[in-house]
Amino acid sequence: MSEFQIQSDFKPQGDQPQAIEGLVQGLNNGDKHQVLLGITGSGKTFTMANVIQEVQRPALIISHNKTLAAQLYGEFKQLFPNNAVEFFISYYDYYQPEAYMPITDTFIEKDMSVNEEIDILRLKATSSLLERKDVIVISSVSCIYGIGSPEEYKDKVIHLKRGTVLHRREFLKKLINIHYLRNDTVFERSTFRVRGDVIEIYLAYEDVGIRIELFGNKVDQITRFHPLTGEILKEMDSDFIYPGKHFVTDQATINKVVGDIRLEMIHRLEDLRGMDKLLEAQRLEQRTNFDLEMMMEVGYCSGIENYSRYFSGRKPGDRPFTLIDFFPDNFITILDESHVSLPQIQAMYNGDRARKEVLVEHGFRLPSAMDNRPMKIEEFHAKQNQVIYVSATPAYRELEMAKGVVVEQVIRPTGLLDPVVEVRKSEGQIDNLIGEIRERTERNERILVTTLTKRMAEDLSEFLRGVNLRVRYLHSEIDTFKRVQILRDLRLGEFDVLVGINLLREGLDLPEVSLVAVIDADKQGFLRSRSSLMQVAGRAARHVNGQVILYGDRVSDAMDYLIKETKRRRKIQEKFNKDHDVLPRTVYKSTDDIMGTTAVADSIHETETEPYKNRRGDDFSNMDKKLAVDMMRQEMFEAAENLNFERAARLRDEIIKMEKDIEKVF
Repeated sequence: MSEFQIQSDFKPQGDQPQAIEGLVQGLNNGDKHQVLLGITGSGKTFTMANVIQEVQRPALIISHNKTLAAQLYGEFKQLFPNNAVEFFISYYDYYQPEAYMPITDTFIEKDMSVNEEIDILRLKATSSLLERKDVIVISSVSCIYGIGSPEEYKDKVIHLKRGTVLHRREFLKKLINIHYLRNDTVFERSTFRVRGDVIEIYLAYEDVGIRIELFGNKVDQITRFHPLTGEILKEMDSDFIYPGKHFVTDQATINKVVGDIRLEMIHRLEDLRGMDKLLEAQRLEQRTNFDLEMMMEVGYCSGIENYSRYFSGRKPGDRPFTLIDFFPDNFITILDESHVSLPQIQAMYNGDRARKEVLVEHGFRLPSAMDNRPMKIEEFHAKQNQVIYVSATPAYRELEMAKGVVVEQVIRPTGLLDPVVEVRKSEGQIDNLIGEIRERTERNERILVTTLTKRMAEDLSEFLRGVNLRVRYLHSEIDTFKRVQILRDLRLGEFDVLVGINLLREGLDLPEVSLVAVIDADKQGFLRSRSSLMQVAGRAARHVNGQVILYGDRVSDAMDYLIKETKRRRKIQEKFNKDHDVLPRTVYKSTDDIMGTTAVADSIHETETEPYKNRRGDDFSNMDKKLAVDMMRQEMFEAAENLNFERAARLRDEIIKMEKDIEKVF
């Protein structure tokens, strides 16, 4: 087994060593809950990595969204190149769960689009957990959803060993049972082919093929090879083939399950007819019988996950088997941005339950479908061994579970201090803000402005643009890749001011930003809560001239907390810098680095057609815009004729925006 070993030129600095020591000591003492209060830019990720290296235990790191999870995955991959760093998020590019709306009598069928690359990464995560101990899995809340029994998954793993007896026909049946298909012409993922005494399998979870050469009924040779080039990668004495899906079953199990489901259906039909719900009873009987026939004939049906309780042998109300069940008993869990992640985990069960209750009540599903669910928050906590909650603004719940014991990390390796926080009256706030923006644009620094509503953000952006400031507006309707591109353009200096509502918070690494302005900072609500203000203020903490201006007519409790906490931290940071002769410095990244970190946005953007979008809208003359609209409309009709409706819809939206711009001029 490989030991966890960080490969990095950096060593823990600032108060990272004391944070690492405190957390490791807590883990070794058996503390179940700990809190790492790490301020923005203090190197929390590096601290987490060092804790894992010190305790030498497998780790599950949970992030509250896919983008930040991917960022963590990349960082841990670099820090632990010789260990198994895996990625486990939802493999749906698009997912519409089945639902019923009684008011309009509308049933929405399940619709989804599966990302094959993410599916490979998910399967790799579980296979790594079964075969090695040095595993770190970066996950979203997908880790609390059912993926089948780990025991059943282990039982279906095929072990190959040189010199052992292998009956060809039985072996091929085993491959089919674990979701590998025979295809002697096209060699692709999750398939196998047979050529005389040679069997080749393209693994479901790695871009690798396994070649088994038989001599009679004995395994003569096992080789790993590249599926495309055929190049021999490694000769093996033994190897494992893991299932091609997390849910694995066989015909005997299906036969038993069908009988149990039919029995539940009979009881449920009696209940519905007893309540005079004849339509619901007829609907349930028809749908369930169809599913059972499909299972018997092809071993699968649409929505088979709704019968997962029977396939995994669980009792009514039992929690599902999840990724967490694949971990050994001594694993540690790290909840990144825990003030967001923990409430998100709690919300998953409640939302799923509400939708399923409606489906069951109206005869679309059997009551057992409600056991196909995410874990409850209580089940999540019960399944944990030891947890570290990581946040710049831990919530009351985490602090209570950790019994108030908090490991602080308030010194940045760069020596940067927390930003200066200043309160200003709302009267004349926009004129004041414009002056502050101009002062910073002269120094080639960037500005973030956060408002309370979408309308306010739109109006402010338009007003600032009217006084010749380079402004863009970030809002929830902009898709993830375009958001990344906008943030990249801000860092590259394509514009100076970014206006947003609730998107300028956790995980944004923007060292060029020196000012964060908060409009209506004194208002009540979650956008102006303690944690929200602390997170927004943290966006200015990566710049040596960092400043936060709170516009409001009074000092709210949240504002008061931000001001006092920032002052407290600045004192600690100033003392550390003085004692250790540290000069604060902003860490600027080169243009190449910035382009590299957001290259994913480019790869998407390049496919999006619109050559007109390569030019800024402000640079178009009105005649240019009209010509562009005509050309785009022609392309839209062509795309629709070719059934490329997504492209047609994007062009339509762009046409509407451009026509509005033309109307404003005239």
